[in-house]
Amino acid sequence: MEIGISTFVETTPDVHTGEVISHAKRLRNVVEEIVLADQVGLDVFGVGEHHREDFAASSPAVVLAAAASRTKNIRLTSAVTVLSSADPVRVFQEFSTLDGISNGRAEIMAGRGSFIESFPLFGYDLKDYNELFDEKLELLLKIRDSEKVTWKGGHRPAINNLGVYPRPEQNPLPVWIGSGGNTESVIRAGLLGLPLVLAIIGGSPVQFAPLVKLYKRAAAQAGHDPSKLPVASHSHGFIAESTQTAADKFFPSTQYVMNVIGRERGWGHYDRASFDAARSFEGALYVGNSTTVAEKIIHLRKNVGITRFMLHVPVGSMPHEDVMNAIKLLGTEVAPQVREEVSKWEAENPEN
Repeated sequence: MEIGISTFVETTPDVHTGEVISHAKRLRNVVEEIVLADQVGLDVFGVGEHHREDFAASSPAVVLAAAASRTKNIRLTSAVTVLSSADPVRVFQEFSTLDGISNGRAEIMAGRGSFIESFPLFGYDLKDYNELFDEKLELLLKIRDSEKVTWKGGHRPAINNLGVYPRPEQNPLPVWIGSGGNTESVIRAGLLGLPLVLAIIGGSPVQFAPLVKLYKRAAAQAGHDPSKLPVASHSHGFIAESTQTAADKFFPSTQYVMNVIGRERGWGHYDRASFDAARSFEGALYVGNSTTVAEKIIHLRKNVGITRFMLHVPVGSMPHEDVMNAIKLLGTEVAPQVREEVSKWEAENPEN
């Protein structure tokens, strides 16, 4: 069971003061967070790609590379790379470069992206949303699997027997598929034999169990070994010394972001009752003290089949020291509890 962190490198207003941290300062802060995550023994750190004012990381590979030379063991991944509006050649080159700098710790998490700002920014039409992802994923995998590439598609100039460099330290460079729970994307990941990341940020996480089974069934039908395919969760949460403290610190900034995005997407108002329901044992928020969060992650492993858990923290801007403390608690207190219990359970249930 792998445990880690994901972030969108948020720069939303401080809900108490109204102040907005600069993009530059927030980027420096997130490098410190990655370094701490490595020091406390976490397995993976993911940085999401966005192209809007309230998120600072438009280039996850650059952010991760800044942390690569200051870390030793932690795996470094995008979360996600918006592949539909990116050039797969450049994506591969950037993460292959990161892989070399980090001595083989880079990963790509490829997704369509739930935010659409990158499409007009880079000149793509949203009517091609699905077709763009399919085509660019095909090219990315072709580059990954062959040094010289010949390829032709409908949205990018053709490539005729050209090399793509540098080549990565890992062979193959890991490519995960990020999904919000769309059946089609889950099946595609299984058929391609690619690891799957599910954004479990609402409802009951146990409801995702059928999707994991569908993914593994598709993988088996395509000739892949499902037991060798990891499944990850990206889930919102926060850890503090007490559950009440964690909830009271995490709610205000989370509410702010959920309501900003909710207005953009037509969601209902996000209030404290919604928040408290989501942090119940069966809910999708992993908010509490170390034991509370550990028990929920163990429950997720046993009932959904998740083999990598990524705590997304924070959702909206929070004091840097609070985020650092949550990362420290995840690594030093939550992760050991989860690994010990899951190890025992897997030994007793090898089929899972």
